[in-house]
Amino acid sequence: MKVLIIGAVAGGPSFATRLRRLDESIEIIMLERGANISYASCALPYYLGGVIDDRDSLIERTPESLKIKNNLDVRIFHEVTTIDPQAKAVSVTNLKTNESYVETYDKLVISAGARPVFPLIDGLAEANNAFVLRSVSDADAIKNFMEQENPQKVTILGAGIAGLELAENFKHRGMAVTLVEQLPQVAYPYDQEIADILYEKLIAEDIHVFLGETATKISENGRKLRLADGQEIEQEMLIFATGVKPNNEVAAAAGIALAADQHIIVDDQLRTNIADIYAIGDVIETTSVITGLPIPSLLSSAANRQGHLLADIFVGNPLRYRGFIGAGVGKVFDLTASFVGYTEAMLHAAGITNYKTIFITPFDHAYFYPGATRLNLKLIFDADSGKILGGQAVGEKGVDKRIGELSVAITGNLSVFDLPDLELPYSPPYSTTRDPLNTAGYVAINQLSNVAATIKLADIPEADFQTAFFLDIREAGKAAAGSVTATANIPLSELRERLAEVPTNQTVYLTFRKGLNNYNAARILAGAGIQALIIEE
Repeated sequence: MKVLIIGAVAGGPSFATRLRRLDESIEIIMLERGANISYASCALPYYLGGVIDDRDSLIERTPESLKIKNNLDVRIFHEVTTIDPQAKAVSVTNLKTNESYVETYDKLVISAGARPVFPLIDGLAEANNAFVLRSVSDADAIKNFMEQENPQKVTILGAGIAGLELAENFKHRGMAVTLVEQLPQVAYPYDQEIADILYEKLIAEDIHVFLGETATKISENGRKLRLADGQEIEQEMLIFATGVKPNNEVAAAAGIALAADQHIIVDDQLRTNIADIYAIGDVIETTSVITGLPIPSLLSSAANRQGHLLADIFVGNPLRYRGFIGAGVGKVFDLTASFVGYTEAMLHAAGITNYKTIFITPFDHAYFYPGATRLNLKLIFDADSGKILGGQAVGEKGVDKRIGELSVAITGNLSVFDLPDLELPYSPPYSTTRDPLNTAGYVAINQLSNVAATIKLADIPEADFQTAFFLDIREAGKAAAGSVTATANIPLSELRERLAEVPTNQTVYLTFRKGLNNYNAARILAGAGIQALIIEE
């Protein structure tokens, strides 16, 4: 059997090396149009920031090493231009020599990945200081520019996690950094509660952030950027972190079915609609493990797992791809942000509205052990069944651990009713006796059973700001929190004795505070027949 693979960055090498370990007789050819294969793309910002100084360490495998260790025929600078499913052949162009040839296959695997999306901005073509960061070659170009031109000001278009990681690393090099984002928040698709914390960190680190802004014109060869509101930004280097789209053109021309978002549609054995053609990685649409809805799988970790699985399928193992959950993590200075599954923004885009959320701020480890910090954790779950739909967290420590554990819970089809039963390791330097995930489960169950009801600030009826009673239960000497002005301040320690001051003929809201005190206040009020809503911000 002869197997051709288009693309050799993540999924392709994973598939090829696993297939070789399973079968020595298969002829395996990988065709990669770029200069490098099997590289750590997520590490590239840290290479540019000087945190990682060994460029070679970013490249996990080379064509030569794969030939020696795995007997793989890897051809870099080879671009597949057409696929002929009838002839079971592809047309290939050697980008070094410009020569073309035809390569046949018995089975074809498309692992072509995705490429950056550029916004339409007047003057972009003339900018000689504008770059994207997607490959080692991109990193080389940026590094060479920095060494030759020594830029001191950089503007990054796009403030998703990739843009924030770049901002941190350019700041680490001593550069003045500006972020421009067309959405009203940073770090999309993280929800506002998480994004606000990251935004505050960026401001504290002296990163200039423009939100809800689009760039309309680039002038002076990329040294000036005009925004839609007329403001102008000066920079010496311009970086685009404005998203990606799948490399689907060759597949589409061959009649391979695409989804509405232009990703290749595959089944649970990663087959396309054309016999003997498969696809993996950023280029595909798969199925969400959580909702069963179509979803792209834009993570290199997913591509690697898909490649490994597909190799087993090729040799006859009756395996099925369960689908994509989606779990990621990013470093933003001394904060870590992590997510798993759906965010609220993603649920809205999918048309799912029957869900509840909780937002808690426990310590990452025992408060009495030195160095304890707050872990800001959001949990999203089905409003009827308690099925876990997603989670997000941000903090200094313990973030990725909790989101990783939550991903395992989702994989195991657990609900919020199972979270209190998770037996997680405890020692004061590492956790709390009641782990944050246990606490999240308790609070979510309280929500579902109406023991303590919460409400998002944005969901409070406008009229209530004039007629409702807003109670702040902070103790004397504590600073106010949240954006709602309280009607009254009754410290939690005095609430039982001062219940008569809380009206029974008005809607009662507990103003935002971190921790469990608002929950305790809600239970005290409930015991007196007063149902209070806890405000989430």
